[in-house]
Amino acid sequence: MLDTPAEFSIGQVAERTGLSVHTLRLYEREGLLTGRLRRSSGGRRVYGEWDVQWLDNCTKFRASGMPLATIRRLAELVGEGPGNEAERLELLRAHRQRVLDRIAELHDCLDLISSKVTAYEEAVRQGTADRLWSTPSTGPDTDPGPDADERR
Repeated sequence: MLDTPAEFSIGQVAERTGLSVHTLRLYEREGLLTGRLRRSSGGRRVYGEWDVQWLDNCTKFRASGMPLATIRRLAELVGEGPGNEAERLELLRAHRQRVLDRIAELHDCLDLISSKVTAYEEAVRQGTADRLWSTPSTGPDTDPGPDADERR
């Protein structure tokens, strides 16, 4: 018995990927797929397992902030086949660095937020929360409290 490749309608692919039908059509128009989609005899789009896997990758690329232009170029390179792996690698390395930079920035933000949570928890526990985030319009504050740096 021969295995026939799985074929999916646009609705089935939308279900499997979590992308809307509108987004799938947009991705096709924007050139984000690795090749032209096949069409059924009735003119409907026919996706294969490879297309679904590629769309899963695209979803992760977008979630990580990869620009559509970069995904488009990567799709072109993949669609061209072997021989351009070095360029694909460069695109992926550059994006990986952007993601790492963003993660570092978010860690810095998280550190600040965590220190503020700790300061607020302590102030609420001690009953001094009314001194947090005082502004010039709320009057002088004789005890700057744990968030004095925020009033600058």
